[in-house]
Amino acid sequence: VNPNEHFAPIYCIPKDKTKVVKTLKDKLGEASELYLATDEDREGESISWHLSEVLKTKIPTRRMVFNEITKEAIQKALKDTREIDLNLVRAQEARRILDRLVGYTISPLLWKKVAYGLSAGRVQSVAVTLIVQRELERIRFKKADYWGVLAQLQKGSDFESKLLSVAGTRIATGKDFDGTTGKLMVDSKVKILVEKEAKDLVATLKSKTWLVKEVEEKPVSRKPAAPFITSTLQQEANRKFSLSARETMQVAQKLYEQGYITYMRTDSTFLSSEAISAARNCISEKYGNDYLPQQPRLYEAKKVKGAQEAHEAIRPAGQVFQTPEETDLTGVQLKIYDLIWKRTVASQMVDSRQKQVSAKIEVGDAIFSSSGTTIEFPGYLRAYVEGSDDPEAELESREVKLPPLKVGDKISCSQLEPTSHETKPPARFTEASLVQTMEKEGIGRPSTYASILGTIIDRGYVKKNGTALVPTFTAMVVSKLLNQYLPQYVDVGFTSEMEKSLDNIAEGDLIAEDYLKKIYFGKTGLKELVETQEKVIDHDQARAIDIEGLPEFSFRVGKYGAYKKKKKDG
Repeated sequence: VNPNEHFAPIYCIPKDKTKVVKTLKDKLGEASELYLATDEDREGESISWHLSEVLKTKIPTRRMVFNEITKEAIQKALKDTREIDLNLVRAQEARRILDRLVGYTISPLLWKKVAYGLSAGRVQSVAVTLIVQRELERIRFKKADYWGVLAQLQKGSDFESKLLSVAGTRIATGKDFDGTTGKLMVDSKVKILVEKEAKDLVATLKSKTWLVKEVEEKPVSRKPAAPFITSTLQQEANRKFSLSARETMQVAQKLYEQGYITYMRTDSTFLSSEAISAARNCISEKYGNDYLPQQPRLYEAKKVKGAQEAHEAIRPAGQVFQTPEETDLTGVQLKIYDLIWKRTVASQMVDSRQKQVSAKIEVGDAIFSSSGTTIEFPGYLRAYVEGSDDPEAELESREVKLPPLKVGDKISCSQLEPTSHETKPPARFTEASLVQTMEKEGIGRPSTYASILGTIIDRGYVKKNGTALVPTFTAMVVSKLLNQYLPQYVDVGFTSEMEKSLDNIAEGDLIAEDYLKKIYFGKTGLKELVETQEKVIDHDQARAIDIEGLPEFSFRVGKYGAYKKKKKDG
């Protein structure tokens, strides 16, 4: 990219692709029309434009667009062609230029001040910072211990009850403690039960009469989740099958190419009338009309913050959905197709109806609390339960039944025991929760989530511990330096605004060159900022990080990786 010549990108045909280009040119000599059938997102639009530029064709060129590889979709696309959308092309080109400006301007700073070979990226560095910040929260976390009392009660059948209050004062639970100090929140008017008090209570209450003081029943209905978009498919495949975002997209790509599902890079939850009709037919045949709402459920085309594409949601392809059993798929492909089929069908089913029952039971000056849930009509849960492989098994595990209870009923206590608890630090990010956070904050886009996660792992910024993402010392050092000297380039809000600007370019509301000039040049631009900060960053300090709780050590990153250094006394 040449920033001084209107940010002109310099495109080169890779040596291993010159033969492909020659073959295409030769074939064009025999053709009367050229149909460009690349993917329908920004990247696909850009590829179509590059093809037309490289091939320099003089025959009529038509852009055909489809989001599933089925006979009907392809025939329709051949009939309804359009021109290449240059706004989408410019937005994709601006994104690539912006990523290079950020990466190739900041990365050399890291080479000079931390270690050669490190990389920075417009979205990559924000993702690393989110993971590092969560790790630092875990390091700062102060554990708190507290006690409770658990009762096994009986009234026809057994049920559990937990101590809620003593003498009118609520007993502290985990949510009442400040994670950074380990102390009670300022406004928490609760009592922390210690071991001796819990044991004394057990001894006192065992022989007393247990009476139902209050019973509350509440009907609850739950709506099904929207059909899958890229991020939610990645999250669910990670939760259910421990697949990485990259692995999920590789499987989804194959399913798309084989004609099983619609295009898998999308941020739209919209379903076409064809898809709704197919889903409703599935519901009627497989589950019966009781599970079919009178009117189809409509999901907004653009629900995600900064949604950019006008695709459908990810769903089974075609006018009739093949059930997973009807396909010849096996292994992980079958698992992902099954997931997409269930989620799509469930999205068009009726609500789940449940009954929540809560009871308060008095014994001496203590109040115990019990709660239960009964599924009165499973609705969409019959087809699909988010985060579960087996809807039938999950339905049973979701039910916590209380026996029929009335105010004044006597309850017998079969067991009473003190329980020890400790507060837990915030959970590390998994690929699922990181993608969820990035999507919520408007960072990255459907086509980038998998590559961002792959990059931060491949480049040694993050290691996986099971499904948890753990930052390395290198990540901590780089994140500290960027936060200190280039804070906006690891700021969630700033990066989200960049994404919005790229979307505005795609809509034709912003000129790409004007935006790139504003970001790169000028007193507040990236070029000036990096040049200024390079002069003030201390080389030794840039490579070091102190970890709370380990005051005698400084952790550093050098030529051969991370190491620790003992501080001198005094």
